[in-house]
Amino acid sequence: MIPKDITGETMHAKAHTLCGLAVLALPLLAPPPASAEALFPYTDTREVARGEALYDDYCAACHGGDLEGEPNWRQPDEDGYLPAPPHDATGHTWHHPDEQLFMITKYGTAALVGDDYKTRMEGFADQLDDDEILAILAYIKSTWPERIILRHDQMNTAEGQ
Repeated sequence: MIPKDITGETMHAKAHTLCGLAVLALPLLAPPPASAEALFPYTDTREVARGEALYDDYCAACHGGDLEGEPNWRQPDEDGYLPAPPHDATGHTWHHPDEQLFMITKYGTAALVGDDYKTRMEGFADQLDDDEILAILAYIKSTWPERIILRHDQMNTAEGQ
């Protein structure tokens, strides 16, 4: 039986493989700042507003102005790349713990799972500081329904975050 997420949608196997591989690679990279050890400040309206502006500047071109992602994001394109996933409740962003989301944003997906993984998600370490990354992630999380936020918080707790 294929597992389903709490929205009832079938989870994409590649996302789970990515998640597992990324978790194995996390110790190889510099840890996130101390402020990322807690949940992203998604209830801090100032940080969320700052994160939304940064998201518009750095993320929306690929992930969509309304966090909707690219069409057919679960299917590789003609070049073998997975399109940018949505960051809203329909995507799988909330399936990943805070630390992993931070590391993917900072270093890029390939840095976590290997350079042979075909991804267009480059890291933003040279463009955004850690607090800006945290603000973007706070904005994203602030848009999720309460039940998704609760699930994400439970996962973070289980991960020791």
